[in-house]
Amino acid sequence: MTPEAMLRLLESIAAGEATPSAVLERLAWLPVEEVGDTSNPPFARLDHHRILRVGFGEVVFCEGKTTEQCVEICRRLAARDSGFLATRTGDAARAALASEFPAADVNDLARTVWLGARDAAEADGPPVTILSAGTSDLPVAEEAAVTARAFGHRVVRLYDVGVAGIHRLLGEGRRLQDAGVLIVVAGMEGALPSVVGGLTGAPIVAVPTSVGYGASFGGLAALLAMLNSCASGITVVNIDNGFGAACAASRILRLLARRS
Repeated sequence: MTPEAMLRLLESIAAGEATPSAVLERLAWLPVEEVGDTSNPPFARLDHHRILRVGFGEVVFCEGKTTEQCVEICRRLAARDSGFLATRTGDAARAALASEFPAADVNDLARTVWLGARDAAEADGPPVTILSAGTSDLPVAEEAAVTARAFGHRVVRLYDVGVAGIHRLLGEGRRLQDAGVLIVVAGMEGALPSVVGGLTGAPIVAVPTSVGYGASFGGLAALLAMLNSCASGITVVNIDNGFGAACAASRILRLLARRS
């Protein structure tokens, strides 16, 4: 949207010709910025106002993109003072983004690079509490943690509390009860979300991981176990999808905040 078009919208509010809510609804669908060499079709179309519609902005999925594409997309997002979150970065892309944006938070374990927005503030309310069954699940759990923080939520981590040593989990009862949403990350047989579902009434987002021996089938065993959980009402995302779990948790917490 050009400055002149934005000015006309603001003038229409001042003249009583449009309501602020109607203008906000229109702005939510604009603008889309094309990114790429002018001599070629754009390789990306950035949705700068997604945050107005869904509560969080567009995230850069770096797998399959060149390092140059990742950096240019993040540069365009950062230019709007909105910051950026880049996920599934390779070593080269992560190093390039760290060099381009020294203030960014680089998490090698999660393979993320996060630059906070200029006016970002942590949301009020209960935290997103993230549990991992084992240490091998930490890359997925950390992807969820970084994403939740980037979306403005407080994060509590409870790692290596799997069912093979259930007493480690049972000692964390207070933090389970204090959670707004629990993200439960587990591989192997994927039993941890069912156990957590019997200990708290908070919403649970289960994340199966590809961690496990041969018969785990790359996380399929954990996925099926979570889908067939005896604890009612558990939401299950795709294998290794820590990002998607944090998105689900953020939607739940934002809806609760609007209704409180």
